[in-house]
Amino acid sequence: MDQKIIIFDFGSQYTQLIGRRVRELNYYCEIHPFNADSHVLENAAAVILSGSPFSVREENALKFNFDKVVGKFPILSICYGAQLLAHELGGLVERSTSREYGKAVLRKANTDVLFANVSDLSQIWMSHADSIKQLPEDFEIIGTTHDIPVAAYKSSSDKYPKDIYGLQFHPEVTHTLEGAKILENFLSKICGLTPNWTPKAFVEETVNSLKQQLGDEHVVMGLSGGVDSSVAATLLHQAIGDRLHCIFVDNGLLRKNEFEEVLETYNDYGLNVTGVNAADWFLRELKGITDPEKKRKAIGKVFIEVFQKEAERIKNVIWLGQGTIYPDVIESVSVHGPSVTIKSHHNVGGLPDLLKLKIVEPLRMLFKDEVRRVGEELGLPQKLLGRHPFPGPGLGIRILGEVSASKVAMLQKADDIFIQGLKKWGLYNKIWQAGVILLPVHSVGVMGDERTYEQVVALRAVSSVDGMTAQWVDLPHDFLAEVSTLIINRVNGINRVVYDISSKPPSTIEWE
Repeated sequence: MDQKIIIFDFGSQYTQLIGRRVRELNYYCEIHPFNADSHVLENAAAVILSGSPFSVREENALKFNFDKVVGKFPILSICYGAQLLAHELGGLVERSTSREYGKAVLRKANTDVLFANVSDLSQIWMSHADSIKQLPEDFEIIGTTHDIPVAAYKSSSDKYPKDIYGLQFHPEVTHTLEGAKILENFLSKICGLTPNWTPKAFVEETVNSLKQQLGDEHVVMGLSGGVDSSVAATLLHQAIGDRLHCIFVDNGLLRKNEFEEVLETYNDYGLNVTGVNAADWFLRELKGITDPEKKRKAIGKVFIEVFQKEAERIKNVIWLGQGTIYPDVIESVSVHGPSVTIKSHHNVGGLPDLLKLKIVEPLRMLFKDEVRRVGEELGLPQKLLGRHPFPGPGLGIRILGEVSASKVAMLQKADDIFIQGLKKWGLYNKIWQAGVILLPVHSVGVMGDERTYEQVVALRAVSSVDGMTAQWVDLPHDFLAEVSTLIINRVNGINRVVYDISSKPPSTIEWE
C-alpha cells in the first residue's frame, strides 16, 4: 500500500481512535506496537507516535528506537510520544505541578502550517501528568496553553530533513474541536499525501489481491448473518464466484425467523450458501448447563462439529474464510500482551488446524465502521448492514441459567416485540445494540382475577462506537410502557419487564 502512515502504539486508550481518525480522512494507516520490527516501515510515508499510560521518567518507560524514523519520515508525536521524543533528543520532561486533564485552549505561537485554518483560541483536550519543560536544540514552540508553555512544538533546522512535530494534547478525540484539521494539515500539507483510501479503492484492490492469492482454489466460510462475515463473503464471492462455499448454521439460538430471513437475503445476492438446521444438536449439548463459560464452550464445540461435517462434504477446499477485523488484529499484538479474558470469544478457534486449511481474511485491515462503508460500496442491503451486533452464542447467553427449547421460544417472542418496537418508533438505527434477557427469576403477578408466578425479562439497549465501552440508552418512557405491555400480554410465561440502566464498564453489554 502506497502512502502508508505507521502509528506506533505505546499503549494509549486512544491509539485505535488515532487510526480511525486518519482513515476517516481517507488516508491509509496501520497500527503497530512501539517495539515492532523495522520492516513495518517499508513503503511508509509518515509516522505517528501515540500516547501512553506510562511516564518517560519511570524506569519501566516504553523506549523507542528513534534512529529508524527521525530524519527519515515526517513525524507527528502525541502526548507521551511527544514527551518521549523530546526527552530522547535532549529536552527536559518533568512532573507537572498539577495534572492537566480535560479541556484547554490552544494559543498558537506562530503561523505554522500544522495549524492552518485552525482558530487562534481553539479548544483542545489534555490528559497528562508530565510536561515538557525544555525542548531539545533545533526545536521551537508553536503552541501554548494557559498552564503549560509547550503544548505543541516542531523541528526548526536543517538538521532534520523531515519535519518533526509534537503535540501535548490529543487531536484525535472529539473534545479537540479542530483536531481533524490538524491531522489533515499534517498528512496533506506537511507529508504531501493524497486522500485516496476510500471504500471503492479498497474493494478494487482487495478483490484483485484475493484473485491473485486464491487463484483457482476453493474457500469455505461460516456465515453468521452479521455485517463482518457478510461483507467478507461478498468480497470473496466477487473474486472467486461459486468457488466460495458458505455455511450458515441455525444453532436454535437465533432471533425469531432469523435463519430463514438471512438465508433468503444471502441467496438474493447470489452467494453460494448452504443452510444447516442443527438446533436440536445444540440444545441437546446445552441440557443441564448453567455456567456461562461452559455454555459458550458447548456452543462453540457443537458449531465446530457441525461446520466440520458440512465442510468435509465440499471437494477441493484449501482455504477457510473469516470475518476478522482490524481491532481483533491490533488487540492480538497488544503492547501489554493479551488482555484478561472477560468471556470466551465466539469465533471458531481451532478450525483451520482441524480442517488443515489456510486462512483468508479480507477485512483484517478494516475498522468496524469501515466494514459497513465497504458493504455499502458492494451494494449490500441496509437491513443487513444496519443490523445490530449479535453475540455468536446467540440467545444461549441471553437465557440466564439452563437453556431449553421452551425458553428459547419465549425469549424469541419477547425479543421480537422489543426489536420491532424499536423500528416502529424510529429508534433502532440510533442504538448500537439491543436485546432482551430472560432472567432466572420468577415474580408474583395478577392477570385478571388470577395470581401468577412467572418469569422476568430485562430489556437492554446501549449506544457505542466499537463495543469497547457502552452507555445505556434513555429510551422514551411511553415506548418502554408500550413494549412492556405487549410482552406481558402476548408472551405466555412472562409477567414482569425491567430495563437495564448499567453502562460498560463496569457492566458488560451482554449479561453472560
